Amino acid sequence: MKTLTQIIKEQLALAATCDQDHVELTLATQPQFGHYQCNSAMKWAKELKRSPREIAQQVVDKLDKSLFEKVEVAGPGFINLTLKESFLSDQLNRMAKDPQLGVEQPERPAKIIVDFSSPNIAKEMHVGHLRSTIIGECLARLFESLGYQVLRLNHVGDWGTAFGMLIAWMQQQDNPSPQDLATLMNWYRAAKKCFDEDESFKHAAREAVVALQQGNPQARAIWQMICQISRQAFEQVYDLLDVSLVERGESYYNPWLKDVVEDLEKKGLLTLSEGAKCVFHEGYEIPYMVQKSDGGYNYDTTDLAALRHRVEVEKADRIIVVTDAGQSLHFELLKLTAQKAGYLNHVRFDHVPFGVVLGADGKKFRTRSGEVEKLIDLLCAAQQKAEEILAQREHNMSADEVKQLAHILGIDAVKYSDLASHRTSDYTFSYDRMLRFEGNTASFILYAYVRIAGIRRRITTQISLEPIVLEHPSEIDLGLHLLRFHETLLTMADTLLPHLLTEYLYLLAQKFNAFFRDCRVEGSEEQNRRLTLCEVTKDVMAKGLYILGLKTVERM
Repeated sequence: MKTLTQIIKEQLALAATCDQDHVELTLATQPQFGHYQCNSAMKWAKELKRSPREIAQQVVDKLDKSLFEKVEVAGPGFINLTLKESFLSDQLNRMAKDPQLGVEQPERPAKIIVDFSSPNIAKEMHVGHLRSTIIGECLARLFESLGYQVLRLNHVGDWGTAFGMLIAWMQQQDNPSPQDLATLMNWYRAAKKCFDEDESFKHAAREAVVALQQGNPQARAIWQMICQISRQAFEQVYDLLDVSLVERGESYYNPWLKDVVEDLEKKGLLTLSEGAKCVFHEGYEIPYMVQKSDGGYNYDTTDLAALRHRVEVEKADRIIVVTDAGQSLHFELLKLTAQKAGYLNHVRFDHVPFGVVLGADGKKFRTRSGEVEKLIDLLCAAQQKAEEILAQREHNMSADEVKQLAHILGIDAVKYSDLASHRTSDYTFSYDRMLRFEGNTASFILYAYVRIAGIRRRITTQISLEPIVLEHPSEIDLGLHLLRFHETLLTMADTLLPHLLTEYLYLLAQKFNAFFRDCRVEGSEEQNRRLTLCEVTKDVMAKGLYILGLKTVERM
């Protein structure tokens, strides 16, 4: 299905004898202005050297009125448009019959790679990994829902000096077989201290890196053991968050590093700077360094090789990398270097930066002892807090039912609170606020969803759903908002801002609650057609929550 915006733009473009791209259409800011507003006459007036109001009136006179209840010129040349109830009802009935809920699928599914989460091997996931994991999963689900082929990549840190230190340390232990990630982290701290203080150990660690890079069996076996222990710990978090990823760590691109440097050299893009091979870019003080003065490779080399691999081998049409805003400069330089090298021809590259999670003190979120919060602890605490709240509220549920519901509500609350914050802003983490049943929270949206499920359960007689007929103002308001679901997803796909969807769902829940207040469903003459409207609302809500990575419940 075409979106309402596309349909209206087509009609305006025909009336104005122009291209649709030149039509500016926005949602009306006030109900008295109708449903949509076109402001293009203001711009056309400058080009045609005529009065904006005169041009707007000419467009209105030529406009096909079959879709519109009311069209008027307002102010200096704004065109206010109110859609017919019959048109909205027809569109909504088409949406109700569509398994994709009106979300048009592409003829050729483009391939989109979403790179997110990216923890470091031998280190526990902490609160700093929360946003990348949640935002990345949400974007992956969005593009899948829009019909694209999506590859979710976890670019873990599994290579370099840190592993040389760990391998050297473990080779000195009597029993070099740690059973868990906590032990590995303790060993890493001890190894790092030794590396900083003991020259002989530093030499051994560097030799271990060389041995690892050259495929030494013992070094490789220890490295694989380290990676496996880390993966098991990561999977605990991913299982809780219902996140799916394909691991492609830094080591995966190791065979490509030499070749990518040679390719840049052949293309005349490298400049020697204090012995290091760099790509300089106009307007930037620091270069993009692809090979160190000692001949070693670094983070820049790996990321460039990874990007080239994703374009040339994975055949990506769009690459999205989700990391904190602190890495924005690195990804600007990566993109510029890849463009110079010709790796991004016809491929869109997006770095998706995000702000940090803050504690109540306005500083980076930490435990009371001042340590960085482990992500697994934060998620478990959210579930425990949800269980305490539910135990006080839900007196008709068993302890097991409360625990099961708390698992969903706790994780949903953490995800929704994160995604409802503007991606580029910092936000303050608060269990109390995110678990509230009022306001823009997961619980508020879920409560509206449960209310719809309850209506269907209470109508126990055999019924057949009837086509929607929008008549009451609250019905029209709800129906119009449902028809804006598709364009909300398209805008989100372009801007990569998940809060657009949380705002849509919050408003949807509010509009449904107004409909529920004003329009009786059960036992009314309009029961069967209003029940169809309820079902479409429930389906859209479920789809939106799924894209956000949230689970639904039928009872609360």
